[in-house]
Amino acid sequence: MATKSASNSTANVSALERILMITSGSYLLYKGLSQESKSLAKISSGGAMLARGLSGYCPVYNALDHLKNDKPSNVNIRTSAVINKPISEVYAFWRNLENLPKFMNHLQSVKTISDTKSEWTAKGPAGIGTLTWNADIIKDQKEKLLSWQSLPDASVKNFGKVLFKAKGKNTEIEVTISYRAPMGLAGEGAAKLLNPYFEKIVKNDIENLKIYLES
Repeated sequence: MATKSASNSTANVSALERILMITSGSYLLYKGLSQESKSLAKISSGGAMLARGLSGYCPVYNALDHLKNDKPSNVNIRTSAVINKPISEVYAFWRNLENLPKFMNHLQSVKTISDTKSEWTAKGPAGIGTLTWNADIIKDQKEKLLSWQSLPDASVKNFGKVLFKAKGKNTEIEVTISYRAPMGLAGEGAAKLLNPYFEKIVKNDIENLKIYLES
């Protein structure tokens, strides 16, 4: 009996993961092919991710014993900026989480559920669908620190922290964003390859915040 091909196999990759695979795979392929000295690691990783995203099938997921030992990795991004506004204004703007989509282009909305809980909706790449999850503020020190994390059942597991420091009449912010990659993006190598992609998104967001508050 012939072995069932991936294209004929039942899809076993979630919609969230397929979106991440297509986006990340396309990025890695582009980076790998556009360099003067072609990067085989990026090309092979990007091709595998893109194929998995398009087909919706991952053969590894059928090997349960292997899957149990497969641990996802964090994608960690850190950036900073000095905003020409007083710390009270910068902190108050960020503390109202519903303001975040005003400068984070990948967010469609953030809705306040309670003083600490909120519902986040992100835009899918190329306008393909949306992703929604709930998050909880875990630390809130006025004009010093604000941190949050997604709830355990969230489709997008993430953590964020902002440190606020007064610099005369200006404010320096230090931002840390961590994403927990799903199983299909597991491995330190994949996380390191994807860091530049997510780092660019976060840095653009913080630059947008600076422009928005200073304008």
